[in-house]
Amino acid sequence: MIRVLVVDDHAVVRMGLKTLLELYDNFTVVGEAESGEEAVELARREKPSVVIMDIRLPGMSGIEACREIRAEFPEIKVIMLTSYADDEAVYASIMAGASGYLLKQVGNDKLLDAIERVARGESLLDPGIAARALSRMKAVAAEKENEAKLTETERKILQRIAEGHTNQQIAGQLFLAEKTVRNYVSKIFAKLNLANRAAAAAYVAQRKSSFSKKE
Repeated sequence: MIRVLVVDDHAVVRMGLKTLLELYDNFTVVGEAESGEEAVELARREKPSVVIMDIRLPGMSGIEACREIRAEFPEIKVIMLTSYADDEAVYASIMAGASGYLLKQVGNDKLLDAIERVARGESLLDPGIAARALSRMKAVAAEKENEAKLTETERKILQRIAEGHTNQQIAGQLFLAEKTVRNYVSKIFAKLNLANRAAAAAYVAQRKSSFSKKE
């Protein structure tokens, strides 16, 4: 018997999934949740085999709820069932520990098969988004590798570029020649494959945890 927890903020979706699953003897719906917080609470209480989770939920997102459930109960499998084939959401779901990512347009038979496979310990992605997810994961890995190549001085200069400082201002702040700063900037852009200072600012903004504010 596969114990399933259904999580979606739309009652009609929860009802549809529950009705479908209860047509089969090997599935039982042990609970329904309409928010991420409620999903975590029910997972603790009911110990489902599989959680079918929407990504966009009020309050705690499905991805955050997935991460919390998987951290506390690694044996519980999570399938993200969503209307959005968003590359970032796929990547975030995988990193949060989801075993599957399916679009709500999936057919009933494929959904039931997916639940059974995930319950057995398999991982799966909708074929239409698997390639893009893999591409995104490779890109993130490459970005981290490139960022690791930055020297401490280059990181300081990149931070100041993101704050809007000119090469002349950065040179004064770091006690370097302006020409030296220009050379550093060129190396930074080459290492991170950045086109200009605006791209550098966007790069840092997306990685706030890696680049602390410099005095």
